[in-house]
Amino acid sequence: MNRSSIFEKHSRRDLLKQIAGAALYLPLARSGLLDLAWAQKAPATPQQSSKGQSPFSAEDDRLLEDVEKAAALFFREQSSPGTGMVKDRSNAREPASDRRVVGSIAATGFGLTALCIGAERGFMSYADAQGRALVTLRFLWNKLPSHRGFFYHWADINTGERIWDSEVSSVDTAILLCGVLTCREYFQNAEIARLANLIFARVDWTWLSEDTSLLSHGWLPEAGFLPFRWDYYSELMMMYLLGLGSATHPLPEGAWNAWKRIKFDYEGMRYIGSFAPLFVHQYSQAWFDFRNKSDGFADYFQNSVVATKVHQRFCLELAKEFPSYSEDLWGITASDSENGYVIWGGPPAVGPIDGTVVPSAAGGSLPFLPAESMRVLRTIRSKYPQAWTNYGFVDAFNPMKNWYDTDVVGIDTGITMLMAENARTGFVWKTFMKSAEAKRGMSRAGFHGYYEEALPPTTLPVIVILSAGEGPAFCVHYSCVGRKLRSRLRFREAAKGHRVLRCAQDDKAIEISARSGFGAPPLPVI
Repeated sequence: MNRSSIFEKHSRRDLLKQIAGAALYLPLARSGLLDLAWAQKAPATPQQSSKGQSPFSAEDDRLLEDVEKAAALFFREQSSPGTGMVKDRSNAREPASDRRVVGSIAATGFGLTALCIGAERGFMSYADAQGRALVTLRFLWNKLPSHRGFFYHWADINTGERIWDSEVSSVDTAILLCGVLTCREYFQNAEIARLANLIFARVDWTWLSEDTSLLSHGWLPEAGFLPFRWDYYSELMMMYLLGLGSATHPLPEGAWNAWKRIKFDYEGMRYIGSFAPLFVHQYSQAWFDFRNKSDGFADYFQNSVVATKVHQRFCLELAKEFPSYSEDLWGITASDSENGYVIWGGPPAVGPIDGTVVPSAAGGSLPFLPAESMRVLRTIRSKYPQAWTNYGFVDAFNPMKNWYDTDVVGIDTGITMLMAENARTGFVWKTFMKSAEAKRGMSRAGFHGYYEEALPPTTLPVIVILSAGEGPAFCVHYSCVGRKLRSRLRFREAAKGHRVLRCAQDDKAIEISARSGFGAPPLPVI
């Protein structure tokens, strides 16, 4: 097999790469002309209580409980008891008859996090969940083949043997590592902590970047690095942040600024995006908590809010061609179809869209558009009973063709489970963000918290400045009536005629400083 044919066979994101390459030539992306997503007045998101109580109605919370419990059952039953590796997919209607052994390291990363949720929710005992985590981490450290700390995308769940001549995958390893760190922070077990530290420390991010700040999609022992780089906004954020957070083989700080942030406009809504399915706005945010933070480029949580709202409107526009799409039923992301696995979504339209609905599109969007996403999940559960199984929603279905998938896909079941829990309690965010690696990664990327709520009225507009260390100051602009207007502007232009407050980095100090500007003792004007 020659080198080019190997790359063609193994680059699972080749299509997305080609689509992204057309970005500069399509009118939707007007680079340099648009304000970014933080300039938008985003829809309200649910507020979790300090005690971890769900912000949803009792009825909606029961549905989400069922969704998470069913997902936990998939990760428990479709993982190997000897290795902890999770199947890439399973027949959800007759799971006992499913003899497939193809495991996915990304699904295993979701599965490790599912163990923590399952123990916290009482879907399994703490001892059982901890024991399963130990089995998985021991296998990852001692037996699962790897290269420079990165793992092969696909492996036999029982033996760990590489399957389909798959690539050593950078992003799938990142998803796995997020699950590893979540287990370490949740179980507080010495052996789990030791193994998690060893697994993470072994990953050589500097090898993956070699002579460039842009990370490769992967590596093949037969051909070397894949000829594609993570160079456009996508699910790449988790990977770069983990690399920046490494204490043994860290990426240079410049790596965070190296990838492109293409600016989109759709019916007046502006956001950073890419020519890829909706999941790119979800995966990194399943673990990293981007709420009320900015790196000077964007508030990526609000960016995903806007991008999800855009996707919903895109689906409503498609209702002219596919009448099943409505405010009750929308959502297209990479999934199964009647004709096999498809990369599709939009805007702009990607793939052969045919009216198929993908439940994980709405499920993975629960923190961003809680009311709208719950409306979809309620509709599917109540009006399309064939779309529900013991493992939760099937991966996809087409109500116009009366086609219903037989399978669930691990990463799609996983993103739904994690985002449902985050929308209810923020549990995964709270647990994962305790890790030193996550904190260090976000700090080195230049993230700072900011005061999100409206400020009390004052006689002058207000500029709240967060020091960005060695980088430029980051400003949040409030009107006289206390409404946030913009979150990034040049300080010299902003400071003229405004009250200026300088705030510390942590959220509590920011809140105190912002309030103190309107009472005694006032902060000095600078």
